[in-house]
Amino acid sequence: EGAVITVERPSEAKMHKALHGLTRSLINNMVVGVSTGFAKTLEINGVGYKVIKDGTKIVLSLGYSHPVEMIEPAGITLEVPAPNRIIVKGADKQLVGETAAKIRSYRLPDAYKGKGIKYSTEILRIKEGKTGAKK
Repeated sequence: EGAVITVERPSEAKMHKALHGLTRSLINNMVVGVSTGFAKTLEINGVGYKVIKDGTKIVLSLGYSHPVEMIEPAGITLEVPAPNRIIVKGADKQLVGETAAKIRSYRLPDAYKGKGIKYSTEILRIKEGKTGAKK
């Protein structure tokens, strides 16, 4: 009906109710993805940790003996506004989240120093560590 998409379920069965909500959410995410798009921001914390954009790939220096390279997947754009920030953008919500999680998995945040790659909205709880006191 014009600019309205209506999702209806055939019965009140439990499975139909579950699939009704899933279908509505998937269609809504498709519409939002095409109209505005989705984005996730990642921050890199640590001495010497940085990211460089090189054409269609990013090169991450994360304290390993070699740089980690990642090529942009189809439908995803990776932006590097600063050496410690990555913005993952795209129309597919699932693919944006998956790509951001893959980049984050290269160096997960450390619980003691906070070094690593984290989401910008993520709050890290830094552990205290050993005190060194003897009994």
